[in-house]
Amino acid sequence: MAIDLTYAPEVTALIEKTRAFTREVILPIEDKHGGDIAVAGGDATRIEMQDAAKAAGVFAPHAPIEYGGHGLNMSDRAPVFEEAGYSLFGPTALNIAAPDEGNVHMLAHVASAAQKEQFLAPLARGDQRSAFAMTEPAPGAGSDPSALNTRAEKAPGGWKINGKKWFITGADGAGFFIIMARTSGEPGQRGGATMFLAPADSPGLIVGRHIGTLDKSMIGGHCEVTFEDLFVPDDAVLGEVDQGFAYAQVRLGPARMTHVMRWLGAARRGHDIAVARVAEREGFGSKLGDLGMIQKMIADNEIDIAATRALLVQACWELDQGGHASNSTSIAKTYAAEAIFRIVDRSIQMCGGIGVSDDLPLARLSREVRPFRVYDGPSEVHRWAIAKRVVGAARRAARDGA
Repeated sequence: MAIDLTYAPEVTALIEKTRAFTREVILPIEDKHGGDIAVAGGDATRIEMQDAAKAAGVFAPHAPIEYGGHGLNMSDRAPVFEEAGYSLFGPTALNIAAPDEGNVHMLAHVASAAQKEQFLAPLARGDQRSAFAMTEPAPGAGSDPSALNTRAEKAPGGWKINGKKWFITGADGAGFFIIMARTSGEPGQRGGATMFLAPADSPGLIVGRHIGTLDKSMIGGHCEVTFEDLFVPDDAVLGEVDQGFAYAQVRLGPARMTHVMRWLGAARRGHDIAVARVAEREGFGSKLGDLGMIQKMIADNEIDIAATRALLVQACWELDQGGHASNSTSIAKTYAAEAIFRIVDRSIQMCGGIGVSDDLPLARLSREVRPFRVYDGPSEVHRWAIAKRVVGAARRAARDGA
């Protein structure tokens, strides 16, 4: 049976509209402010861009239709998100930036009807931002989520949460938090985590300093967050008690893939800039684009773009079929995080001195995509998980065949 990689007409139309909107409306805003969302005006600029996206008919492609979105599945999101990612501000304009995009996805799958009305609806509309509070300072949860140290203790009518998080993206200015806290077991033990929903103005929820990082395009920064006897009622539990790690997988696999989609768009922009320059720039008696070493970098970029897309298509197809896609998302995330950086790095190299300057956006693109090899699981952790699954499968096959 032939494999059909075409998109439905309505998806193709949305791709084209997103391409035009991102390049004509959003790129000039990004360039004016050097890709720094805080310098650009933070939430005020976010609201302006999102109003423009709504007017253009490209807002919230991922959100359920009943909440004002286009309701795209993972496979159809890929080309739309890639076009939005061509500008560092594009995902924010379409309301598909991290962590809000992943939180919309998880709330749509896990939240109760009342929770959807209170939290999902305003998030999908862009009326609020959100934060996902998981990562902790050592010795707490980082790449190893079982080290979760923040604890929620049962209290009359609800729970009291105590602990400290950091690198919580979007925390400054978020309307609410999804908090991962331990409700049973001890750090280092598998399971025992629960997700809680808490409005940002809840007593005992304290947003601290912004942690300075390479990237500057994610609104609300990457912050320290402290919980001091934060009380949340029983109906603030997202899903079921002690099932937080299972629900996290609903979010994390798709969120890794949407990161790939967005930053692939950024890498393509870098590649396009470099190719346009070397096609016309003269040196050593010819156009740079006619020189073998430059041509190798162009070809390697094209290969990395194509391979990233192919892995993304496979992982998204598995997710759309209802699978966990643990291996395919780990493979796609690991390859893409490294390939996207290579693409931008080669693009800088092709442009020479101007490539590392502020005259082109390549240096800022490099700063933005480099952390992807750490965010959503470092490459080394994903490689360990991939190898562990392969070895485990081999051992099971040997036992079954014995």
